[in-house]
Amino acid sequence: MKLRTALLGAVAVAGLAPAAFAERGADGHVNVLYWQAPSILNPYLSSGTKDVETGSLVLEGLAGFDEKGVVIPRLVETIPTVENGGITEDLTQITWKLKPGLLWSDGTPVTSADAKFTWEYCTHPEGGCAQAARYEGITAVETPDELTIVVKFSGPKPNPYQAFVGGTSPILQAAQFANCLGAAASTCSEQNFKPIGTGPFVVKDFKVNDVVELEANPNYRDPAKPAFATMTVKGGGDAQAAARAVLETGEFDYAWNTQINPEMQAQMAAAGKGVLLNGFGTLVERIEMNMTNPDPALPEGERSTTKHPHPILSDLNVRKALSMAIDRQVLVDVGYGAAGRATCNLVPAPEMFASPNTDCIKQDVEGAKALLEQSGWVDSDGDGVRDKDGVKLKLLYQTSVNPVRQDFQAIIKSFWNEIGVEVELKQVDSSVFFGGDAGSPDTFQKFYADVEMYANNFDGTDPEPYLAQYLCDKIPGPENQWQGENVNRFCDPAYDALVEELSKTSDMARRAEIAIRLNEMLTKDSYVVVPLVDRGRLSAASNTLGGVVLNTWDTELWNAQDWFRIK
Repeated sequence: MKLRTALLGAVAVAGLAPAAFAERGADGHVNVLYWQAPSILNPYLSSGTKDVETGSLVLEGLAGFDEKGVVIPRLVETIPTVENGGITEDLTQITWKLKPGLLWSDGTPVTSADAKFTWEYCTHPEGGCAQAARYEGITAVETPDELTIVVKFSGPKPNPYQAFVGGTSPILQAAQFANCLGAAASTCSEQNFKPIGTGPFVVKDFKVNDVVELEANPNYRDPAKPAFATMTVKGGGDAQAAARAVLETGEFDYAWNTQINPEMQAQMAAAGKGVLLNGFGTLVERIEMNMTNPDPALPEGERSTTKHPHPILSDLNVRKALSMAIDRQVLVDVGYGAAGRATCNLVPAPEMFASPNTDCIKQDVEGAKALLEQSGWVDSDGDGVRDKDGVKLKLLYQTSVNPVRQDFQAIIKSFWNEIGVEVELKQVDSSVFFGGDAGSPDTFQKFYADVEMYANNFDGTDPEPYLAQYLCDKIPGPENQWQGENVNRFCDPAYDALVEELSKTSDMARRAEIAIRLNEMLTKDSYVVVPLVDRGRLSAASNTLGGVVLNTWDTELWNAQDWFRIK
């Protein structure tokens, strides 16, 4: 089986060109399967990939990233640079110019006031914004006229393409969200489920954790696009069933995140109805360590908060031992084959930002046991489980429902059992786990477990906002509706200071040096993040679907306006 790495073969392989998009909606309906069902379409209230990606069909940033990681215009005429005068020489200000005549899907004009409002929405002190790291360092957003957006920074900002750029940082319509600031944000169901946008599609109907029905945006800026009149984004099931629905049965045109093992990849691709798309970017399957106590005996509002340090995982030697006990290559072989690589890095790419650290790749069971012994964790009663001061070395290990992740859980549990750790496994429906519902006890942000496993990545090719997620002020808690990005509750003033330095450093060699150091502080030094597998994106597309270009630097639906039906 051959995995295609960038452009879906429908156009290139068949030697076909798009049918010139003579008429918007001429190609009828397209079916998309996100087996992790979307639970909200406002990415500012969820950092779940399935929510961000589905929402990107409707909501757009001023700019985005193409399949090579290059910043591209969306709602603006050109990308501001120092050379064209859009960024000041001292790197403290960027000016965006909206395209004239842009309309929201409801027919009203898009103006600079919408961008300013979006900044105010995400940075409201009484709210919880899942993408707050992207607005780090902004002191003001000014609107000298209806088409001009001036973003001012507290100091030099060598990477100004964060706020309003990519699928995680779109523009909201100020008129629609006017009453949704601060604590009211999560109560605005109509706005969060049916946002008015500028993207190629508008929401016709949304059944939470099930299906989104969309239709072509009548006011989309290109009158000939999208080619599809309607789209269904269906959720539910699992990755294996999603792959089968495209590659074998042909029920769907596109299936996202088809995590299936190498044998199944070959078997399904042989059916001939579609192709698998694979591309490496920054997606890392990892284990996150909870630095706070998730004990259900604690009062609600205090579980997994900084009021109570974790009774076991606060010990660095325990965290390091858990990492040392894992054979990452076994995980790659079982779960991903050629679509995965063992890694010790949270930031595996671009190459200049990736640490050369490979210390974790070789499993060291005896070294892990020695570390636990050194910290006083011994099996005092001979039951096979270590203990210390009356506390058993027992961990609750949670992740989302997914065949590959369940395989990983079983394998890692066996590794940890071997070093004297008792492990309880928990699986949560993906739509709930990644849903961001402040009232749910099972979200990955709330983290009511000792360790949890998942993968995510960052927009574009610069890791600054991604690494800024681990700042002390990004910790989720009841005060921010559990929307902070720092799920580990990790807090180190030295880390915060280095992130601030990164935000002001323009020399690329120094930026790379700082980013590598930050990555190692999280992984190699503190083991609060335990990377496992550098995952290639693996999705499936029908042979009758043209125009699909796999993008590992933005959302996979980044160019849905260019999709078409091969006839």
